[in-house]
Amino acid sequence: MKCIRSLIYFALFVPFLLQARDLEYAPAPVDNPLKGLVPYASEWKKEGGFPHSMEFRYFSLNDLMRGWGEFDWSKVEESLERSKASGRQSIFRVYLEYPGKTDCLPEFLLKEGMKVTRWKDNDGKDVVSPDYAGSIAQRAIHECIEALGQKYDGDPRIGFVTAGMLGLWGEWHSYPRTELMASKEVQAGVAEAFEKSFLKTHVLLRYPAGEDDWAYADNRKTRLGYHDDSFAWATIDTGKKGDEWFFVPKLKKAGLLEKWKSVPIGGEIRPEIWPTVFTEKKTGQEQNFLQCVEQSHVSWLMDSGLTSGDKKHDEERIKRAREVVSKMGYELFVSEAVSKEGTLTVTVENRGVAPFYYDWPVELRAGEVIKTKWKLTEILPGAPIRWTIQVPESGEVAIRVPNPMEGGRDLKFANKGYKEGWLQLR
Repeated sequence: MKCIRSLIYFALFVPFLLQARDLEYAPAPVDNPLKGLVPYASEWKKEGGFPHSMEFRYFSLNDLMRGWGEFDWSKVEESLERSKASGRQSIFRVYLEYPGKTDCLPEFLLKEGMKVTRWKDNDGKDVVSPDYAGSIAQRAIHECIEALGQKYDGDPRIGFVTAGMLGLWGEWHSYPRTELMASKEVQAGVAEAFEKSFLKTHVLLRYPAGEDDWAYADNRKTRLGYHDDSFAWATIDTGKKGDEWFFVPKLKKAGLLEKWKSVPIGGEIRPEIWPTVFTEKKTGQEQNFLQCVEQSHVSWLMDSGLTSGDKKHDEERIKRAREVVSKMGYELFVSEAVSKEGTLTVTVENRGVAPFYYDWPVELRAGEVIKTKWKLTEILPGAPIRWTIQVPESGEVAIRVPNPMEGGRDLKFANKGYKEGWLQLR
């Protein structure tokens, strides 16, 4: 009889003490914040292109600098506000030289005696390359980086900054005029300046490099990420002589294959494959896109082949793109929520290839909105974490990750069960 009473007690009361819920998976939005494909802000003109949460923009030094210590941010602000109006964050880069453009440098620098080399690239485009080792260029670059940091570090409208400043397109090379590229000493100074000026917003360098790299300063110990601007063309190892400069081989040689766990990887799909990427056709040395994603742990990629709202793409190509792009960056899945005696335990998995690189606020709604101390950056692929917090023993509990930028897309978990922007946990 005593045993029967115990069973009755267990059946009647334990369910109220322990409430466990297995949550159902659903693919997260392909335009979740700070990941996916990124069009040039100046090129997409209307909605209707491939879904995206960020836009990229170049700025010349001449766009920003009016004199020593004097900067005009109007072009940056115009671009940031335009992207913000559509709920998107921005990525940008500042350059000093760009093929086909001869007005990249502020006139006052030339009047002060900045040395430049005028030449034509392989396509016959005019290039004006500054003497990066000269005191005028050095001062201008460092003043600009410091001013950028003071103005924009931590700005919620900005997702990432690519370092730029050096080489053609700010891409840290001057091919074929390699002798015009900044020295390792100059490169190290630029990287250090970005580290000092940007403590909140992630900055990405073009090339990973170790101490014995033939062209680039050792950047292994920096807090800076990387961007592969020849993605799916020169990304993964081929084993062929001459391909050592490809992105993953450079990461490997520098001992940086695990750095993605703390700093972001971005880049650009190689323009030569824009017409064929995500189709069954192949162009030149195009590499397997998914393999490139998995080996590089890339979160975002600039692309104008699929994102333009002025172009129509067949349904099969869009479907292929969604499947692969969704695997870029993070995908956070809340797999379980357990309530026991006022303690809520939430289990979160990362089914993507990279973490979310900012600790955006994680909020609960349990009668009132609770701002947790949970950190999104800790959720690595293949390593589920458990968050715990005290909540009322009864009533609805829901979770969300709001975008710090006003009007921005909230981060969505890869779950069914959203209601008015909140994922229902109980």
